[in-house]
Order: sequence, then C-alpha cells, then structure tokens
Amino acid sequence: MTGRVLEPEMMDEAPMSDIVANLRDLSRINRWIGGNRILARLLDPYLKANPEALILDVGAANGETLRWLRERYPRARLVALDRSERMLRLGPGVRVVADVFSWPVRPKSVDIVICSLFLHHFDDEGVRAILARFEEAARTAVVCVDLYRHVLARTFLPVTRPVAGWHPLTIHDGVISVNAAFVPAELRRLAPRARVRNHWPWFRLSLELDLSRPR
Repeated sequence: MTGRVLEPEMMDEAPMSDIVANLRDLSRINRWIGGNRILARLLDPYLKANPEALILDVGAANGETLRWLRERYPRARLVALDRSERMLRLGPGVRVVADVFSWPVRPKSVDIVICSLFLHHFDDEGVRAILARFEEAARTAVVCVDLYRHVLARTFLPVTRPVAGWHPLTIHDGVISVNAAFVPAELRRLAPRARVRNHWPWFRLSLELDLSRPR
C-alpha cells in the first residue's frame, strides 16, 4: 500500500445536521465494530488499580466515547477536550475548548490521557508533538486507538452503506480517514517507547504508553 495521504475532511465545515448524523454513525461504529471495546480492554487494568482515575479525552468531539466509558467506569473522573466548541456543546460533563498545539494541560495533572480516531488527522511530526504533550500531562498512561490503513478498511463504509445506511458525510470522511491512517510499523516509528498492537478484524491500531514502567 502507499503511504499516508492527508486530505481535508468535510466534518469541520459541514452543517450541524450533517455533523449530528455523522456523529451518530461514528457512535454506532465505535460501539458495535470494536473501537470502544479495544479502548476499554486497554483501560481496564488502570481503572481496576485506580477506579477514580482522572481521564482526559483529547479530540473528544461530542463526548460520545466518554459517555460510553462512564457506563463502564462510573467512578472515573472524565474530561473532554476539543478545539470545536460546537462539538463540545453536544456533550455532557466537564469540557475544555482548546487546541492540542496550544496545550493548556499542566504536567502530570491527569492520570490517563486517551484519544480515539484522533492521531490520523495530523502529519508525522504533529503526531510526535502530540504524543509528547500527552506523556507530559499524564501520570499513569497514554492510550490511543486509531485506524489501520488497509484496503478492506477503505472499502468497508461504501460497501456496507446499503445495509447500514451510513450518512454521505460518514462515507466521504471515513475513506479520507483510512487513507490518512497508519500501519503498525509507522506508528511504532512515531512512538518507539509505546506498545503498538493491531486488532483484527476491527482494523484498529492501539498505542499504549505505561508511564509506571521505567524508561
């Protein structure tokens, strides 16, 4: 396969009605096609050790991932961070409007930094800078889940549209997202200290940096 290709997505400039439909589709995808289960599997050991952990979700959008995590970890303290105020207004709980490159988070001020389907929006140097900020902010761990760039992942949304009824924005931005996503070796080069795993058949990659382990 060719390397990563980053192109503008439509979601940031789309009408709110299209955004809401797209977010509904993403919720279905993450809840039923593996994304949330992978994230929970990675978080479980940390939340068992510290059920009241303070978790910061970066690129949280409407907070759908945190809503799902709140069901699973009712004692955890959850904070959503996103640069889009109109996205955050759609969600509940504690929300922070901020850009990841104007990082407002103090060093070691949260237990775990997470992100889901976020890193692929940035070029390689941007990803390195973002992960450095995450590591600086977290006391315990950094956990990221993102897309695996694969031809089957690229065709999944268009092929399943007649059955699932995906919104056109979901299909358009979904294909662009897969083209911008990673293969395992690429993500390992960007985060050599992290544990990078691929998750089949979900076409997801996870990145886990356990900060309790010595360097």
